[in-house]
Amino acid sequence: MTTRVACLGDSLTRAQFSVDYLDLLGRRHPPGDVRLARFGANGDFAYNLLQRLDAVVADPPDVITVLIGTNDARASLAGYPVEQAMKRKQLPDRPSAGWFQQCLGAVVARLRAETDATIALLSLPVLGQQLDGAAAQASQAYSRMIAEVAATNEVAYLPLHERQTEELRQAEPPQISYREVTPAAVVGVLVQHAVLRRSLDTISRRRGLVLTTDHIHQNSRGATLIAEVIDDAGLLTQSA
Repeated sequence: MTTRVACLGDSLTRAQFSVDYLDLLGRRHPPGDVRLARFGANGDFAYNLLQRLDAVVADPPDVITVLIGTNDARASLAGYPVEQAMKRKQLPDRPSAGWFQQCLGAVVARLRAETDATIALLSLPVLGQQLDGAAAQASQAYSRMIAEVAATNEVAYLPLHERQTEELRQAEPPQISYREVTPAAVVGVLVQHAVLRRSLDTISRRRGLVLTTDHIHQNSRGATLIAEVIDDAGLLTQSA
């Protein structure tokens, strides 16, 4: 029996700029055991995800994973272009911690009300690789909010941030300062990847980054941790 899994999220789930964790997750199971559906949109905040749940509930899966909040966390950092993001993503309010929790709670509430799926919220990948830096601390703070929403709504919480933090501690990576990703930087990665045929891991390695290509989007090591956290929870086999 095939387990149908819907993976909800932002650019990390869409996987244009990241290694594809859905592909890695699928490879961990025999052919036909798991069918993965991708619901990722570049740049999405929790509010945006809330607006596009119709496609998910129209054909309810067995399992739903939610990986959202990286952009909400980024918006709390100095130097993030909040006004441009609000215009680009048509946000009715300025991003904030409270609004993030409200929107994520509403996502879970609708999924619980309109599907019978097992729902799992992932904590965020670590932003940057300086664990005592503002970016990593923001991803930790928003991960704690995700844990609170999961507990309040009695759905599963998958500790991705905790796993990536431990990975970085063990790797003892170069202390490279976090830099906010610009449109030009994104284009630069795409040119290197699509035109120069450099793998995302090569780009990551050249920049001295352990889990990401640009402090945000995941390389193979980072994406593998996402797949492992989902798989290790046992949700896919329990629903089969």
